[in-house]
Amino acid sequence: METTGTVRRRTAERIRDTLERLVTERDVWVSTAHPDHGPHQVPLWFSWDGRAVWMCTSAASATARNVRKEPRVRLALPDTFDVVLLQGEAECFPDQEVPEDAAEAFTDKFGWDPRVEEGSFLYVRVVPGTVRAWRGEPELRGRVVMRDGTWPA
Repeated sequence: METTGTVRRRTAERIRDTLERLVTERDVWVSTAHPDHGPHQVPLWFSWDGRAVWMCTSAASATARNVRKEPRVRLALPDTFDVVLLQGEAECFPDQEVPEDAAEAFTDKFGWDPRVEEGSFLYVRVVPGTVRAWRGEPELRGRVVMRDGTWPA
């Protein structure tokens, strides 16, 4: 792990950087678990609405089956040095019942509208309850930047 030159950021900087990445990143790793089949992890496209992560997957996918049975999920942005981990509960919306603003934001970001595809899709909304963010070993202490759904003041 590269730590040379890494300067420990204050919490406010970590939050600012995390929010920026949630707006600009394309992919998130989604970790779910099924009570009978165990853990499952998959990358999905996502959009951030300022409060929640929105993803979309086939309604028949393992991810969709898992979050219907066990809504607790963990999300990770795809960088092992500039780590952002989110934890929350998934809320599911069939493609024809998703709020219009969420579906439009997803379509605008990716140029793809699952609502017009053949087959059924499921939009998954996760409001984070906990967010951890750190860059390298110097930032391991204090890595929890959101607790109980609240960013520190």
